[in-house]
Amino acid sequence: MAKTAKRKSPPPAKSYCKRAVRLGALHAKIIEPAHVPTAEWVRLKCQYGCGGYGERLTCPPRSPTPDQTRRLLDGYRHILLIHTARGGMAKKIAAELEREAFLDGHYKAFALGCGPCSRCKSCKLEKGCVHPRLARPAMEACGIDVFATARGAGLPLETVATRDETANYYSLLLIE
Repeated sequence: MAKTAKRKSPPPAKSYCKRAVRLGALHAKIIEPAHVPTAEWVRLKCQYGCGGYGERLTCPPRSPTPDQTRRLLDGYRHILLIHTARGGMAKKIAAELEREAFLDGHYKAFALGCGPCSRCKSCKLEKGCVHPRLARPAMEACGIDVFATARGAGLPLETVATRDETANYYSLLLIE
């Protein structure tokens, strides 16, 4: 009969802040689910403002609604807010930390990215995602007010009018 190894307790959520910075994040901060507002208007910005609306499995109308997202967020105690200078990096760090947290024993760990998924040139809507371990819905696609979330955490986020201006990108890691 095989023995089951006794696992130690998973590391505290705060330990992933340092790891995120080592992976390239500018900041990483633990926030409470109540400090991540959701709203219907956020998804409308995807529907009436993004040329990729409906073209990805990670985007509306296939992503969770704001009400579903609110219930999801409220099922967690800790949320790691990850701030980077590049969108691809924000998504990559969140996905990597999700996997690490899961393997550490945080079995509910789940990441949310930023912006449309760019893993494939075109999404195989009928067949399902070919990168399910890496693709995650964008916060804004789920109705999360990213501006209010970042500003509430004391981190920078402003609208960008030109490509010369500095952009800030965010992702989340939900940890029980």
